[in-house]
Amino acid sequence: MTHISLAHGNGGRYMRQLIDEVFASQLANPVLDSNADAVMLPALGGDLMMSVDGFTVKPLEFPGGNIGSLAIHGTVNDLAVSGAIAKYLSLSVIIEEGLELKTLERIIHGMAEAANESGVLIVCGDTKVVPRGEGSGVYLTTTGIGERKKGLSLGLKNICSGDQILVSGPLGDHGTAIMLAREQFGLKGNIQSDSANVIALCEALYDLPGLRFMRDPTRGGLATVLHEINQATKLGLRIQQANIPIRDPVNTVCEMLGYDPLYLACEGRVVAVISIDDAKKALGRWRAMPEGADSHLIGEVDGQVVSRVVLETELGGERMLEELEDDPLPRIC
Repeated sequence: MTHISLAHGNGGRYMRQLIDEVFASQLANPVLDSNADAVMLPALGGDLMMSVDGFTVKPLEFPGGNIGSLAIHGTVNDLAVSGAIAKYLSLSVIIEEGLELKTLERIIHGMAEAANESGVLIVCGDTKVVPRGEGSGVYLTTTGIGERKKGLSLGLKNICSGDQILVSGPLGDHGTAIMLAREQFGLKGNIQSDSANVIALCEALYDLPGLRFMRDPTRGGLATVLHEINQATKLGLRIQQANIPIRDPVNTVCEMLGYDPLYLACEGRVVAVISIDDAKKALGRWRAMPEGADSHLIGEVDGQVVSRVVLETELGGERMLEELEDDPLPRIC
């Protein structure tokens, strides 16, 4: 490719190439880790971690939240799955000329509620306004600073053959809720976004010695997280389709529109990789929590699979779960 396309922002192969070949190659330094949701800040001492994320969503408000609450959840979740609890956030707001003030007030109110629920303070920010037609209503960028649990070190490098893969709840709710909210397909429904903070889910596993890695499956969904693991470890993954929790309405919408829920964004779920010795304990802890009641063990890291993500279908067959390339739908996070 010679020009940027929407696929460069979907979390899949083209985005990975863009990050590696343009950003990481030019900005390389000892701290930069393009595979992590958050990084340590060693020069500041202690266990401080930092994360940044940008948000562009259509529509700005959707069942279960709005772009404001989504921005808070996205940032505190990136820190939580990295082993840190968010303390402080910065906020950058780019507003398009013509946005209704009442809409902006609702967005910021949603942000304030989500920040309060997450125990995080927005301590600084910046605001810009761009001419009508040069934005999508509102763009948000948030940077989070959090404190890592002492002695906890999570990362792709920790993953071993035989480790188990867990998900904390049903997949695809957020992506499907956004699609229905657009009303562009002539469909309506009552599916709610799963947008929420995952702090409690992550804290529940922090003390388990076999916890290797966690990720929130946002852009590109579960499938993209699985490919990140595969590419970083060079180990295969074997996933049982029958164990993947997906709500019936989400499956129905995806079947009608030709989407695969495994590639749809979630905004309140966790994918965890954990040793076989601690997997049942982790699953039990999650299932004892309201937000993890429908968690499942969906597969394992399998050194015998030749560096592929293999999906065992409900009919007893197998298929390769391919890496996302084309953008499946307009941006939803």
